[in-house]
Amino acid sequence: MSIETPEILSGGSDMLLLCDHASDRVPEDLDLGVSAELMAKHIAVDIGAAAVTRRLAGALDAPAILATVSRLVVDLHREPEHDALIPTISDGHAIPGNKGADRAERIARFHAPYHDSIARQIAVQRPAFIAAIHSFTPALESDGAERPWEVGILYNQDDRAARIALRALTARGVVAGDNEPYSGKLLNATLNRHGEAAGIPCMSIEIRNDLIRDGNGVAHWAGVIEEILLETRNTLASGSPSAT
Repeated sequence: MSIETPEILSGGSDMLLLCDHASDRVPEDLDLGVSAELMAKHIAVDIGAAAVTRRLAGALDAPAILATVSRLVVDLHREPEHDALIPTISDGHAIPGNKGADRAERIARFHAPYHDSIARQIAVQRPAFIAAIHSFTPALESDGAERPWEVGILYNQDDRAARIALRALTARGVVAGDNEPYSGKLLNATLNRHGEAAGIPCMSIEIRNDLIRDGNGVAHWAGVIEEILLETRNTLASGSPSAT
């Protein structure tokens, strides 16, 4: 069994960027029984999130850790015991190759190395602030409900960073969702483990994927998010009342 390590970008900033769903890659020895058309959808990868993360890492000189395997192989943003860790259905689409998958092997090969890499990065260079970059689909195929937010900020119990970021987005005229299009109080596995558990301010930034499907969109929204991250980091560092 070959161990799959994530993509790690070095940087001198005290911010750490994460991208759990950066890749649509399926290793050659695994057959999920999913068409190439479906692998290009949000069920397989957070469209645009990797490009935004890499651009932010470069602009901010920030270390970043990006997944190198599709969320359909194993969802790195789930606890190891989570029912949907190895999905057999996603947004109404069957993933037949995951039926009967060896959970322990997928964890050992993909999930554990990713999270071990994050833990090592934090141990070596403890960040002042962690931001996880995601994207979301404008509407799920399974319910068709439209999601109007341009950017969502997700958090669980520690909302120090989220409150600052939401104010900063709103001030810039961005249609921002507070724990939307889903709640970080229900889905926050990576940051619960590496941020909140260590007392590090953290949040997930979800960008609507139709806004970052091409280079122009990536450049624009990476620029917006860069400003938000800097304002959030600086406000946290200042210890001002708006950060508490």
